[in-house]
Amino acid sequence: MFEGMFGPTGELFHIGIRVPDLGAAMDEIGASHGVEWTSVRDSPFRVWEPDNGYAEYPLKLVFSRTGPCRLELLEGVPGSHWDGREVPGPHHLGVWVDSVADEVERLMARHWTLEFSAASPEEGYGRFAYIRSPEGVLFEPVEVANRERFETWWAGGELRSASG
Repeated sequence: MFEGMFGPTGELFHIGIRVPDLGAAMDEIGASHGVEWTSVRDSPFRVWEPDNGYAEYPLKLVFSRTGPCRLELLEGVPGSHWDGREVPGPHHLGVWVDSVADEVERLMARHWTLEFSAASPEEGYGRFAYIRSPEGVLFEPVEVANRERFETWWAGGELRSASG
């Protein structure tokens, strides 16, 4: 669907949705649409922000287990990027890319704005980034090298930690 839009990989694989209560959203969507969920990941999430450097936020998240395009539910603490209390609903599109650094640099050259990433620009932005189009659409390029660990999680295993 988005082939070529995000570089050579460019495969849309999830829609991120901010929710105020992860458990309630899982129950509601699961019951209404027969969605099965991965285990909940509930741990501090470290990101690099252009104006602040590194920051860490508590974050709960879960993915639907079937695809090809999955739902990702995110419950963030007040004031975080994933705070769904005031504006719940669709938040971003997640896309596999060969290189997050190349994708971020390509999009910033087109006047997109980096909101945050897994690592600083000097460290190549890490395994993912959130980058906003001039018209306000938020995309999350994710390094395709992470696909195997996500597929393990979607199949019922645990999501292994990854660095940067």
